[in-house]
Amino acid sequence: MKFFVDTAEIDAIAELNDLGMVDGVTTNPSLILKSGRDIMEVTKEICSIVSGPVSAEVVAMEADAMIAEGRKLAEIAENIAIKLPLTWDGLKACKTLSGEGRMVNVTLCFSANQALLAAKAGATFISPFIGRLDDINVDGMDLIQDIRTVYDNYGFETNILAASIRSVAHVQECALIGADVMTAPPEVIKKLATHPLTNAGLEQFMKDWAKTGQNIL
Repeated sequence: MKFFVDTAEIDAIAELNDLGMVDGVTTNPSLILKSGRDIMEVTKEICSIVSGPVSAEVVAMEADAMIAEGRKLAEIAENIAIKLPLTWDGLKACKTLSGEGRMVNVTLCFSANQALLAAKAGATFISPFIGRLDDINVDGMDLIQDIRTVYDNYGFETNILAASIRSVAHVQECALIGADVMTAPPEVIKKLATHPLTNAGLEQFMKDWAKTGQNIL
């Protein structure tokens, strides 16, 4: 499963990228605006750090405007994935932009039917939002499983990009189901390395080593 990091923080992206933990980045205008910097400038910098897909989101609501914005965003770098909402206009824009050979990430997906439409419109990625479904007492993992089944049934090449990941449990379940990609904040990715038994084992090791009075260096 590929790891995308969901942030606009340059330092966090660079740190994880240096460790080989970043296959791409998802961000949105709101995240970038929080940094107080220019959206195009930040997106270009992220693209220079990460070789994989970097999702850049349109803000238009009408298909023609989405297409125009998408083409403009695609000029930033070759690894831009144009992020479009899963609306009828978004699907129209997806069909046009994907037909031009551009990567497209269709976002805000909450049903297998929506995912089916996105795949038929040529989406490179479909982004089902797990956490937001959990918020309304619907198991977001059921959606990942349903989309996986539909895509496998018909051989769709659209990548399932599990989004709204909020815990290490979400990551594990997505991997077990077979999501192609997951995107999560840096802190969630870092937490994948932690386990209470690892910490306890290391603490005991250090105590035992200290008793020997030896020094490796």
